[in-house]
Amino acid sequence: MSAAVEEERKYEVPTGFSVPDLASLGQVVARRPKTLRATYYDTADLRLARAGVSLRHRQGDAEPWTVKLPSGIPGTRHEISQPGRPTAIPADLLDLVTVWRRGAPIPPAAVLRTVRRAYEIRADSGEVLVELADDEVSVVNGPTFRELEVERIAGDAAVLDAVEAVLVAAGARGGTFVPKHVRALGPAASAPPDLPPPERVRRRATAGEVALAAIRTDAARILNHDPLVRLRSPVGEDDTAVHQMRVGCRRLRSDLRTFGVLLDRPRLAELREELSWLADLLGAARDAEVLRARLRATAALDPLAPLDSASVARVDAELAARHEDALVALDKGLASDRYLSLVDLLVATAAAPPLTALARAPAVEVLPRLVGKPWRRFAYGDGTDGADDLSPTDPDAAWHGVRIRGKRVRYAVDAVAPVLGRPFPALAAALATVQDILGEHQDAAVAAGTWLGIAQSDPDDHLLAVTAGRLCERERAAVRAARAAFPAAWRAASRPKLTAWL
Repeated sequence: MSAAVEEERKYEVPTGFSVPDLASLGQVVARRPKTLRATYYDTADLRLARAGVSLRHRQGDAEPWTVKLPSGIPGTRHEISQPGRPTAIPADLLDLVTVWRRGAPIPPAAVLRTVRRAYEIRADSGEVLVELADDEVSVVNGPTFRELEVERIAGDAAVLDAVEAVLVAAGARGGTFVPKHVRALGPAASAPPDLPPPERVRRRATAGEVALAAIRTDAARILNHDPLVRLRSPVGEDDTAVHQMRVGCRRLRSDLRTFGVLLDRPRLAELREELSWLADLLGAARDAEVLRARLRATAALDPLAPLDSASVARVDAELAARHEDALVALDKGLASDRYLSLVDLLVATAAAPPLTALARAPAVEVLPRLVGKPWRRFAYGDGTDGADDLSPTDPDAAWHGVRIRGKRVRYAVDAVAPVLGRPFPALAAALATVQDILGEHQDAAVAAGTWLGIAQSDPDDHLLAVTAGRLCERERAAVRAARAAFPAAWRAASRPKLTAWL
């Protein structure tokens, strides 16, 4: 089961609308009209629809069960379809809506009958670029309406713009992307979601408004990546859903700490503890992902001195087994009552965090002090273990400790930068460079120990030992390079021009 990204635009048209001539856009092929009957499922309070999520069964499709999820990009959604009996929602698809459903019953909410007349617009090569669907929709026990749906199959977004120009000239009305079932369910389906989206903070925002925006952004990152983690979906060329969900947990725990004086800490203690539990599950899977990618890169580092391919494959097999074990444990965690309770707590906190009286104060008066404290811990530690004191001969653990404290500062600066303005964006960029160096240091140090540990598990395999030793030396060279690069990056990030206010 995998997710495809659906990119489409919708248009309202009057009953007597005629589809205009589309021949100027390419070869137009009319498909045979068909009648579709779709049943949409939702909770009693329409949690899915309000969050931009749908779960439906549509008769006549080869894979009649479909879940559609918001992608974060306007006009696009993740679409996952699979076969199944009409009387039972497939368990895999039900799992994908866990964070929106949150354990509530999910009965049929709307039944739609659609008469579809579809047209394909093809390139000269015969490739289908766009599919245009002219739909007459009848809601069982409800209203009737008509709409056009244009989906991009190939080519770039310009092809959608070209189709839109022709349709609008003929009288079609574009606008907000509103799915059929949302129109069918009425105003209640367009009400705000249980997890309010983060609002852009004003320059004159209160400290509490900044904290609220950070909490909601972090919560959305966690929950929106839940289905992609279950699908094992990448979220970019070099990124994974597991990584992004873990970052959400880390950021939220850090932001809850940074903004602690603005929040009722005892009420949030449980949330921090449960986020730590989830982050550990995600971390085991993420660490294995990182190590496998690092193994490939390190092994190929010197083409003139290739490593034994069988030994490298054996190391990779060990990492693959660790990765699979971690994913099994993660799946078990996501299926647990404990996780459902965490999701409920997360949604409730993001919707209405327990703010203190200080949260009503202007952000410009309060937030610099809140960022200054983690900055001083990062820069100076307890007088001996801060970034200012790092030495090329310090143990790896000391460098890792500075990295951990640096993450908190970076997250704090990211949260307050939109309100406090200069020099925060420049400081955030400089800190990102520092963190990249410290992250490379930690990845290389962990990888070096991992390669040796795998070889030590089979001391009789001498070729494996030699290969692990060579891998280890390459990683330690990366450690030394990171330590050499760090002083310049730290000087740039700690310039008085950027940090005097701290």
